[in-house]
Amino acid sequence: QVQLVESGGGLVQAGGSLRLSCAASGRTFSSNAMAWFRQAPGKEREFVAAISGSGGSKIYADSVKGRFTFSRDNAKNTVYLQMNSLKPEDTAVYYCATRSSSWIGSGSPTEYIYWGQGTQVTVSS
Repeated sequence: QVQLVESGGGLVQAGGSLRLSCAASGRTFSSNAMAWFRQAPGKEREFVAAISGSGGSKIYADSVKGRFTFSRDNAKNTVYLQMNSLKPEDTAVYYCATRSSSWIGSGSPTEYIYWGQGTQVTVSS
């Protein structure tokens, strides 16, 4: 069993920055790819970014590319999502997730087995 706990969400003005963290426990962290997804009210959950078990491979949704940076610290069993130049359309609940593979996969939420409880990010205009 894997437990994921997100933190770092909050209210920020457009153009501002936030850093989300996701702490993992329960299994060998460095063996598992991790991802961030987000879900806005009335919308489906969408892929944001993924990182391989080693941290050497990353993919981003086009909507966040160049603004968000995904990183991991395997010594701390934690991943981070640095979000810069935030826009009101980034407002959503952000979830971290992990899959039972070190490879990133396609970014489909069905590939991810364990999920955190989510953290709210609100960007005001």
